[in-house]
Amino acid sequence: MEANIISNIFRHHTLINDSVHQLFDVVDAVSVQGYDEERRVIYWNAGSELLYGYSKVDALGKRIEELIIPPSLRNIVISAHHDWIHKNIEIPASEITLRHKNGNEVGVFSSHVMFINEHNTKQMYCIDINLNDVRQAQAHAAFKEHMLKAVLESTPDLFFLMEEDGTIIDFHACNQKELYVTPEEFIGKSMVDILPDGIGNRLKVYIEKALKEQGVSSFEYELKLPHSLLFYEARVSHLPQYNQIVVIVRDITEQHKTDEIIRHHAYFDTLTLLPNRFLALDRLSQMINEAQRNHEKTAILFLDLDDFKKVNDSLGHEIGDKLLIESANRLSQSIRKEDTVGRLGGDEFIVLLRGLTDKNNALDFVEHLLEVFRKPFNIDGRELMITLSIGIAIYPENGENASNLLRNADTAMYQAKALGRNAYSFFTQEMNVTMIRRFEIEEQMRGALERDEFEVYYQPKFDVKTGYIVSAEALIRWHNPVLGNITPDEFIPLAEHTGLIIPIGQYVIKQALSFLKEWQMTEQENYTIAVNLSPRQFRDKSLFSFVQKSLVEANIKPEHFEFEITEGVLMIGKSYIDEVLSKIHELGIKLSMDDFGTGYSSLSYLRQYSFDILKIDRSFIDGITINKSDCDLVKATIAMAHSLNLAVVAEGVELQNQLILLNKLGCDCTQGFYYSKPIPAKEFLKFSADYNKKSCQ
Repeated sequence: MEANIISNIFRHHTLINDSVHQLFDVVDAVSVQGYDEERRVIYWNAGSELLYGYSKVDALGKRIEELIIPPSLRNIVISAHHDWIHKNIEIPASEITLRHKNGNEVGVFSSHVMFINEHNTKQMYCIDINLNDVRQAQAHAAFKEHMLKAVLESTPDLFFLMEEDGTIIDFHACNQKELYVTPEEFIGKSMVDILPDGIGNRLKVYIEKALKEQGVSSFEYELKLPHSLLFYEARVSHLPQYNQIVVIVRDITEQHKTDEIIRHHAYFDTLTLLPNRFLALDRLSQMINEAQRNHEKTAILFLDLDDFKKVNDSLGHEIGDKLLIESANRLSQSIRKEDTVGRLGGDEFIVLLRGLTDKNNALDFVEHLLEVFRKPFNIDGRELMITLSIGIAIYPENGENASNLLRNADTAMYQAKALGRNAYSFFTQEMNVTMIRRFEIEEQMRGALERDEFEVYYQPKFDVKTGYIVSAEALIRWHNPVLGNITPDEFIPLAEHTGLIIPIGQYVIKQALSFLKEWQMTEQENYTIAVNLSPRQFRDKSLFSFVQKSLVEANIKPEHFEFEITEGVLMIGKSYIDEVLSKIHELGIKLSMDDFGTGYSSLSYLRQYSFDILKIDRSFIDGITINKSDCDLVKATIAMAHSLNLAVVAEGVELQNQLILLNKLGCDCTQGFYYSKPIPAKEFLKFSADYNKKSCQ
């Protein structure tokens, strides 16, 4: 009917046609398009823009098949339009799927009218109504109709519909074979009577609660079946408009097992099955309360496995884990029933001793533990020696709460490490002074670079044959206005621990390269500068690019730059270290093995990495003139290094007779206090110039 009305309108004069255009121009709920005899668009209203995505500018002049007709319908539409134009066969109104500008399908109800204008040419108008919303509503209604059935068929939950007194009216079970009773026993029976007494009475209570209160209430229960013990959750709700009760029962056995595992993981270490830090400290708090009531003492032992990291890195984490498990077993077998062993993390353990009368009780136990761990471990056919460092804190002398006792025992453990490992140490207030010093250094270190408190000193290296200076080692020094001069032995380990070693290390590299450039230009010599690299610096992904960029900025050739690397760096055994060392070597930077002889696997690293220089540790140089074994060892080291095409540097040379002997043994270079201690840059430049002038005379 609507189409006929529009048809009659369009058969009038052009002025009327224009009026209709104006009418549909402001209507966007319906799409109206006009086409000429060649199917080109002559009219496109706002509704068409919304429905098909083409603007009026996009559409005008385009053929209908170029815009909204899918490829499969193009020939049909073209033929139908031709038949109406030339054979007067009207296009019937119908549902049709057209195409949006973005390629999506658009379902419409489309009707058509033909109009002959004043030039006696025919114009066809299409009126399209969007059916997508209608179809979505129909689909939604169908979905709702089938949703409940699909949910019931796919869920493992049990659904019960009951009278308010608990009588079962209907039920649904996806798997009826695993019901507590047969399906025939449900309908018409009281759920309270079907279930065991304890569970039935609880259900009755919750039904009464549902009748009084709105919302859903739930409770959990366990049910013993012939094959197993299962756990369930029952959710009870009231339908007051129908005077009925709905109960949904869910099997939560797997969830219950998972919760038990999670609870166990929350309190126990997954590797050793010992109490973890959280549970151990909770037990320590309980012991403290008990000791306070009974006027007794409690001891906390903080244990660390000596050199565990070397084993873990060199033999692998699997061996390391087995060693931790065996260590946990030894500890557990060594304590009394009333004591506790826990794992704090890594290779750190805690032992809590209950009900002590004095600290000698703890001492006897500690000495026993040290003895137990002196026996070798047999792990996968390997015999490993692992000792303990033990820190001891006593309640109440060393702390009145768990956290203080743990901290003080940790401090005492570090003192035991300092004593040479395989040892124990009781906490003392003097240790607190050491820890306070450590905290003060760490605090002042933050911002020290920005405050320009660091300075790079340089120690020269000499060619043994010629006596000339050929190189220098860059060494960081720190003067803080609050703490004064702080030795590298104090602040470098802390910088490594906190990560501040990365910006400090970058500062040293920049300063050393700048100094080297000035030194080379001043004396017109191709000197080399050496910088130490720490393990933490290798974790910095930007290390290589930073070094490469710094060399370019300082205009220093890579072969005049040297990195000194200790065995501790190589023992980390990470692939990124191999990658960085390989890139550094390929660039042309020299690699020097520092402190050679102090580790047990240095030879394997000389074979594994492309070193250029080997530095013999000062501990061997000290005794070469008075100790034959030291002299023989240095001699063998020099011979071995030369056979590998490595230059040899002896560090720590302090006496002339040491220098004479090193020359005789074929050592290449030396450094030490015999020549000069590390000195600031300006002082070094003067020293170098004066020394070389003197050497030339």
